[in-house]
Amino acid sequence: MAQPPLPAASSPLPIFIAGPTAVGKSAIALTLAERMGGEIISVDSMQVYRGLDIGTAKPSSAERGRVPHHLLDVCDLHEAFDAAQFIQGAQGAAADIQSRGKVPIFCGGTGLYFKAFLDGIGEAPAADETLRAELEAAPITALLQELCERDPEAYGKIDKQNPRRVIRAVEVIRLTGKKFSEQRAAWTTQRVGATERKFICFQRPAEDLHRRINIRVDEMFQCGLVEETRGLLQRGLAENRFAMQAIGYRQVVEHLRGERPLAETIELVKIRTRQFAKRQLTWFRRHGNCEWIELKPEDSPHDTAARLFQ
Repeated sequence: MAQPPLPAASSPLPIFIAGPTAVGKSAIALTLAERMGGEIISVDSMQVYRGLDIGTAKPSSAERGRVPHHLLDVCDLHEAFDAAQFIQGAQGAAADIQSRGKVPIFCGGTGLYFKAFLDGIGEAPAADETLRAELEAAPITALLQELCERDPEAYGKIDKQNPRRVIRAVEVIRLTGKKFSEQRAAWTTQRVGATERKFICFQRPAEDLHRRINIRVDEMFQCGLVEETRGLLQRGLAENRFAMQAIGYRQVVEHLRGERPLAETIELVKIRTRQFAKRQLTWFRRHGNCEWIELKPEDSPHDTAARLFQ
């Protein structure tokens, strides 16, 4: 039975919905978008890649049929995608949505993209291919030590489990001779001010979130994650250092190379996903400047969407 529409928003200003993987934010955003005439802008650094479907829990064709989604499948595996490209794409999508009187609903778990869109990014230098190759070949421990010595503030805040961000921080320091944490720039385009944003971050009790993660990982493998990964390898997955950071794909690639049996691979993906969710929560608590809502196992997407308007 169809649910009655929720009250319309007073203006088409964007809504931002964040949270750790498997918390249920996508289902909530979908319900919210349907009932208030919104469209979803994906804030996910891996869902931008064509072909990375099962392992990223990308919205299905049926879900995209219910509500338009933006910034999905925008680049091939041989291409890189960064925060600057996200800002450009997200600004264009939001402007288009608002021009049609719809509400942009940003939804995802990539904290850096939220921060880049809301607060801007520094005018850091473009990547230097020679230096980047040198840094990528260096041990992550050595890069972290260098970052700690040259920029303690950045070292204290950076995700030390994310080689991509560590490499970029050290690269900027070496290219500019300045601390990465000090590189700021004025927002040069229309910015979403602090008083103009509705930024919601969902969380769940750890036991419930871990249960949902385990269920999701089992479903991914049942739906063909191994077969999807095998096909992606033929299209160049292993050569894309960014896409290979996606949890699930890296572990399945290792399985296909004979490094561990399937059962151990599934359990490892669950562990890595739980660790990732914990890092996401830590990031949003430190940098998100958002309103926290804790979800209970019995909360439905419809009930949660209704809560946002009460």
